[in-house]
Amino acid sequence: MSWFTSLFGGRSAATPSERQGVPVEYKGFVIRPAPYSENGQFQTAGFIDKVIGDETKTHRFVRADRQADFDGAVAFTTMKARQLIDEQGDRLFT
Repeated sequence: MSWFTSLFGGRSAATPSERQGVPVEYKGFVIRPAPYSENGQFQTAGFIDKVIGDETKTHRFVRADRQADFDGAVAFTTMKARQLIDEQGDRLFT
């Protein structure tokens, strides 16, 4: 963000670590949507976590799909994560 924009209260684009959707539990996994701004749209991206034994495993995913707004991207990311879980299950972590 430029100094001029910050001086007058402009908004900055959030990085993936700054802005995430609400985590969702699904079939023993936790989906953490984390779409990020890319060329004026939001890239489908997120994390899928699962506790296996005494360790939390995490799978990060990014898809080519983009949405016009953050909330739409969170919903789409959640849908894609559920699809990944249904198709691959624990194999996501191998």
